[in-house]
Amino acid sequence: MSSDKTPETPEDEEQLAEGTLLSHLVELRSRLVKVAAAVIGVFVCLLPFARKIYEIVSAPLVAVLPGGKMIATEVASSLLAPFKLTFFVALFIAMPVVLYQVWAFVAPGLYRKEKRFAFPMLFSSIALFYAGVAFAYFVVFPLIFGFLVAIAPADVEVMTDISSYLSFITMIVFAFGLAFEVPIATVLLVWTGLVSQQSLGKARPYVFLMAFVIGMFLTPPDIFSQTLLAIPVYLLYELGIVMSRILVAKKRDADDEVSAPADP
Repeated sequence: MSSDKTPETPEDEEQLAEGTLLSHLVELRSRLVKVAAAVIGVFVCLLPFARKIYEIVSAPLVAVLPGGKMIATEVASSLLAPFKLTFFVALFIAMPVVLYQVWAFVAPGLYRKEKRFAFPMLFSSIALFYAGVAFAYFVVFPLIFGFLVAIAPADVEVMTDISSYLSFITMIVFAFGLAFEVPIATVLLVWTGLVSQQSLGKARPYVFLMAFVIGMFLTPPDIFSQTLLAIPVYLLYELGIVMSRILVAKKRDADDEVSAPADP
C-alpha cells in the first residue's frame, strides 16, 4: 500500500528555535550588553596608551608634514582627539566580538545547512574589514598625504589640526573597511537569488563607473584618492564573482544531496 505523503527533508524535520517577542528582546539586550562590555573593556585597556596610539596613527601624515608636527586649534582638542581615536581603535579591535554577537543572535533562526555557509562568510567579512583598514593605513594614507602636501603652493605651509585629521582618517578607514566587504555583498546577492552570476558579469562596466562615483563621495575631492578606492572596489567585485561561483556551486551540491531519494 503506497502512501501519498511526501518525504520530509532535513529542513522540515529540523525544528528552529522559537520564542516570544519578550524573549527576543531579552536576548537582544544580552547581546548588546556583551558588545558594550567588549568595546569598553578594550577601550579601558588602551586608554593609558592613548598618546602613543595617536602617534602611530598620525605617523603617515607627520612623516610628510613640514617640521613633522600637527597643530591643535581648539583648547581641548589635544585631550579629546587621542581620547576619541582610542575609542575608535577599541571598536575596531572588538569588531570580531561585535560581529559574533550579531551572528549568535541570528543563528537560531537559520537551518543547519544555512549555518554552514553563513559562518565562513562571517569569518570572511571580519578578515576583509581588517584588510580594508590595513590597506588604508599602509597604502592609501602615505600616498594621499604625500600627494596633498606635494601639490600645496610654495607660499602655503601645510599645518593640519589634530581634530580634523581624526575626522579625515575615521572617514577613510570606515570607507575602505566597508569597500572591502564588496565580495561578501556580491556572494549574498547571488546566494539569495536576487541576481544571477550572468547578470553580475554583464554589469562590470557599470560597477567600474559606480566605483569611481563611490570614491568621489567617500574620499577627498581629487582623482588620485578616488582611484585608490575605486580600483580595489572593482577588483573586489571580481573576487566576489569568483567566490559566488564557488560557494553557490557548493550550495547546489548540498541541495542535491538533500533532495536525493534515500536508498531503499
